Amino acid sequence: MVSVSEQMAVIKHGVDEILPEEELARKLESGRPLRVKAGFDPTAPDLHLGHTVLINKLRQFQELGHEVLFLIGDFTGMIGDPTGKSATRPPLTKEDVLENAATYERQVFKILDPEKTTVCFNSSWMEQMDAADLVRLAARHTVARMLERDDFNKRYKSGQSIAIHELLYPLVQGYDSVALQADVELGGTDQRFNLLVGRQLQQVYGQPPQVILTMPILEGLDGVQKMSKSLDNYIGVSDSLDQMFGRVMSVSDELMWRYFELLSFRSAQEIKQFRADIEAGKNPRDVKFLLAEEITARFHSEEAAVAARAGFIAQFQKGAVPDGIPEVDVGAGEDGIPLANLLKDAGLVSSTSDAHRMVRQGAVKMEGEKLSDARIKIAAGQSAVFQVGKRRFARVTVR
Repeated sequence: MVSVSEQMAVIKHGVDEILPEEELARKLESGRPLRVKAGFDPTAPDLHLGHTVLINKLRQFQELGHEVLFLIGDFTGMIGDPTGKSATRPPLTKEDVLENAATYERQVFKILDPEKTTVCFNSSWMEQMDAADLVRLAARHTVARMLERDDFNKRYKSGQSIAIHELLYPLVQGYDSVALQADVELGGTDQRFNLLVGRQLQQVYGQPPQVILTMPILEGLDGVQKMSKSLDNYIGVSDSLDQMFGRVMSVSDELMWRYFELLSFRSAQEIKQFRADIEAGKNPRDVKFLLAEEITARFHSEEAAVAARAGFIAQFQKGAVPDGIPEVDVGAGEDGIPLANLLKDAGLVSSTSDAHRMVRQGAVKMEGEKLSDARIKIAAGQSAVFQVGKRRFARVTVR
């Protein structure tokens, strides 16, 4: 039996906030398996590594003997989570949501143990509610309290519209915790308000309130913005073997540590040793290989990950990158430098319009990985080999 202190050490690793922490310890002291919930609205067909920050933590709860409730928000997905949005989101159709949900179920079991996971759909209870039930749920919260939410508050003060259904979203998400009698709920730091609504509603309905765990938001490959498929700065759970390995290897040496912290199952002591090894002169690429192998093995296999590493090395040793390529430093602002500007400043293209054209033609690569958006920003501190066409190469360091 894992002690409470040992469980707390595992649970706290990589977590942004636990509210309230002492209450989680008391729940663990009860000795019973806790009901640990995390909800995902299937608004896009594929999961990426940003989503797995939460899913990895769910797996840790499973390994500690707790019950995981993987909630697919097929009902809330049709409302559209307004979190962080400056305008009302267009609603999805039920067909879109169900199609995306089916892919979520397949992808999530690449990490979670299906024998220890209960997959739930919030339409199961929300579609049983009639109009009167929804009005009674709305009566459990106030408009003033809802406007405490940062994004709602900003939109209200700036005169931007807030649709009534958007105000219902946190209530419906919160009611999910009532329906599932959750002991713990996980969410990103941007979900803090919604998670607290769930805690409050449980108290209103006479249940012990859930403890909430907020997880950091994972930056995308640009090292600046949240990992997102729409920004093309993501690594997808369903990416091909070589694509996944190559994209992890394209992460900057600085951002690599963030990925180790949030995506790796290695111990904090082992990661600390990696840092010490690099400070002592070890090539950061060799440590990044370990990260790429671990992540690739999780979604493919250990044998495939070893093969991907060999293929990656062969690609760069068989003349794909010539010896003696120029090394160039380029300057960046606080948010990084757009790819098109980087290519121009590094002398790889004659103009930013030329850069856009070459990207559209599929002729631009970063560490061997084809780039598809000339607007993507490369963060300061990142160093990588850029290729334009067949013969133009440069190792570019962003300062």
